[in-house]
Amino acid sequence: MFVLRRVQDYLRGFPLPGLVGAGLFFAMSLAPSLIPRDPIIQGALSGLSAVIGFWLGLLLIWLWNFMQIPRLSDGPARIARIFASIFTIGVLAYAVWKGAEWQDSLRLFLNLDPLEKIYSPIVLLVAIPTALVLREIGRAIFWIVKGISNLLDHILPRRVSQVFGILLAGILLTQLALGTIGRLALESLDEMFLAIDQLIDDDVVAPTHDLTTGSSSSLISWRNLGRQGRRFVASGPDQDEIAGFHESAALRPIRVYVGLGAAETPEQRADLALNEMKRVGAFDRSVLVIATPTGTGWIDEAAVDPLEYLHRGDTAIVAQQYSYLTSYVSILVEPGYATASAKALFNAVYNHWKQLPATDRPKLNLQGLSLGSSGSEQSMNLYQVLGDLIDGAVWSGPPFTNPNWAFFTEARNPESPFWLPEFDNGSLVRFTNQRNALEIPGARWGPMRLVYLQYASDPITFFSTELFYQEPSWLIGERGPDVSPDLEWIPIVTGLQVAFDMIGASAIGPGLGHLYAASHYIYSWIAVTEPEGWTEAEIERLKSHFKGKEKLRLFD
Repeated sequence: MFVLRRVQDYLRGFPLPGLVGAGLFFAMSLAPSLIPRDPIIQGALSGLSAVIGFWLGLLLIWLWNFMQIPRLSDGPARIARIFASIFTIGVLAYAVWKGAEWQDSLRLFLNLDPLEKIYSPIVLLVAIPTALVLREIGRAIFWIVKGISNLLDHILPRRVSQVFGILLAGILLTQLALGTIGRLALESLDEMFLAIDQLIDDDVVAPTHDLTTGSSSSLISWRNLGRQGRRFVASGPDQDEIAGFHESAALRPIRVYVGLGAAETPEQRADLALNEMKRVGAFDRSVLVIATPTGTGWIDEAAVDPLEYLHRGDTAIVAQQYSYLTSYVSILVEPGYATASAKALFNAVYNHWKQLPATDRPKLNLQGLSLGSSGSEQSMNLYQVLGDLIDGAVWSGPPFTNPNWAFFTEARNPESPFWLPEFDNGSLVRFTNQRNALEIPGARWGPMRLVYLQYASDPITFFSTELFYQEPSWLIGERGPDVSPDLEWIPIVTGLQVAFDMIGASAIGPGLGHLYAASHYIYSWIAVTEPEGWTEAEIERLKSHFKGKEKLRLFD
């Protein structure tokens, strides 16, 4: 009985306007968005949404009182409270009942397996404690604001002191979060990811071929490649696999990688990479690619393996690590590292490449996925290469923060959709997705070819802060083939949903969200590098080869 009374006393501290806001936001958070959410992520999203709705409800009452708007008399106020309570409970019950069905409708649309029946109970089990904890944090912030306002009451008018209390509390809490707490969290993350980067996996064997990076003859030791570098160098199709597919002779693909531990600065690592490239004969190949990895140093095999098959192994790919943190952590604490590293490597390689005879040097291209595409697209200054253009680039899953991607998208031809833009006459840049969209009627490529591979269901590409207050362009008019017709824009809520979608964006299977399928890279590389001798039948055979190997890959 004591516990029950304490619970009742606690619940009485929840004002009705806050509960109404919490219930409505909780219900709306269960609606489908870009990708299906598992119950844990959905529960966290719903808990956060409920708290935001709760405080928005209280904020409206505060503004009502602050502006001194007359209150309803007792009779109408009681009727309004009863109506609001019944309406909120009804909406909440309906949403919880239909929540799993809404997610299954999206899963069915994307050809995914339906949810387990335990979905809704797990959502509630996660959402309720999440909401309660966040509500208590909010109460603590409220008391800080109130305490500062009370102190300022002695020298300022009440309304002014309240406004300044909010501002000063915001500054104080921001400094605390970015200072002591933020520093400790980042130090812990740094130690954890450093330990992961130094792991030498048992299933990854050091190379023995002298002309392989990481071998005993290499300028970069096996340990100094980093965990992802070792995987990159040791994986991929070998000479025999490529020859077996073509049923004719093939070359051994060249892969060069420099880990963070190999040298102190990006410039030193770039020089080391260049010298290793010269040692292994990278500039003697027909196609040379400068790849920028994701935050942990990962190069997705789905992005580069097709290139090596298309050119029968006559390729060289070089990359250097700039971080061992996951991309979303790296972009927060090391926002310029990807670009600085990519620029250093590009400058070193390009300056050597342009000194070679134009008729006797490889085609030079760029590649980057996700945060890697951001660094890669900014590594090349147009004025720097204007006199001697590189051949092109393939960038996939570009984050919404990419400046060049944003420019091309915003300046698209008006008749083209936001999720698959056409820019100018298509001679410089083209966009594609699951379906090859690179063949534009009447368009002719120029001397440099830039291709963006992106999925309309990728929240990392299509998130924006405008989602919180404005319907996005990618929901207006024709939708992408992988965007559900049931998705409706809801102020604030859709922004939260798509932000949470980014957490599981690479966990729903190749060809959706932020997990790019190898078979979808094939036409991009064909457009940019123009391999010889490929008929449509052979292209389909290569696509089938990769579709048979596609799996859910670990993404950072």
